[in-house]
Amino acid sequence: MANNRKSIYSALAANLLIALTKFIAGTFTNSSSMISEGIHSTVDTVNQLLLLYGIKRSKKAPDELHPFGYGKELYFWSFVVSILIFGLGGGLSIYQGILHIKEPEIMKDPFWNYIVLVLSLIFEGTSLIISLKEFNKTRNGLEWWDSIIKSKDPSSFLVVFEDGAAVAGLIVVMILMGMSHYFQIPELDGVASIIVGLILVFVSFILARESRSLLMGEGIAPETREKIKKLVEKDAAVIRTKSILSTYQSPEEVVLMLIIDFEDHLDTEEITQAILRIRGTIKNEYPLVHFVIIQPE
Repeated sequence: MANNRKSIYSALAANLLIALTKFIAGTFTNSSSMISEGIHSTVDTVNQLLLLYGIKRSKKAPDELHPFGYGKELYFWSFVVSILIFGLGGGLSIYQGILHIKEPEIMKDPFWNYIVLVLSLIFEGTSLIISLKEFNKTRNGLEWWDSIIKSKDPSSFLVVFEDGAAVAGLIVVMILMGMSHYFQIPELDGVASIIVGLILVFVSFILARESRSLLMGEGIAPETREKIKKLVEKDAAVIRTKSILSTYQSPEEVVLMLIIDFEDHLDTEEITQAILRIRGTIKNEYPLVHFVIIQPE
């Protein structure tokens, strides 16, 4: 998760540097799309802070009220981030664009807007490259989309989506803002704002979907479950594994429950020894499995 923090810090620095300049440029040039971009960067800045807070909270040690720890805090705050992108980022940008289309204002000299956009593109592009490199380290040979679907750490791909949406939004704004000024069609500036908002809404849906799945108790992959089943049934005391239940408490912690049918001739002490043996085997093979609960059938 240290690698993820690196990409989060880079995104935080980029968004903090450019949010204020976007607002200033948008205010002086009457550009709706620049104001939307300022909102976008501000929301992204808050999102990075919430992700860092979620990572910190998820590291808290277990206590009486939370015997399995606080790992799901990361999933909760990732879901909050997706809601913020939808509501504050996407919603406000679309609203700002609609207002500008209804009551268009002729844009003043957009020179400073272009300066800010080019600098923003450099900062956001750099942050995107860093986040892509860090996420690439976690893919383990999987295709990009498959690695996102199978990832149990939303902080790893959330920054990639945010930075990607930011770069796409900047390109849209640069093109439509230039057309708006050149052809003297101020409504195009509002259209750019709406497109930026729709991009953010699309990204928020993807992030909310993945965060919700993890928050609701997503378990280990079917192929991993099958490997654990075969591993358990290699033990001489086991007849068969009747059921395997699991859930991710955090990207680095799995709770596993097994219902096992043991040999009939075993006494209580022998079953206890078999449970300890199986638990140790699973933990050695799968370090992410921190809790193994075994129920004899």
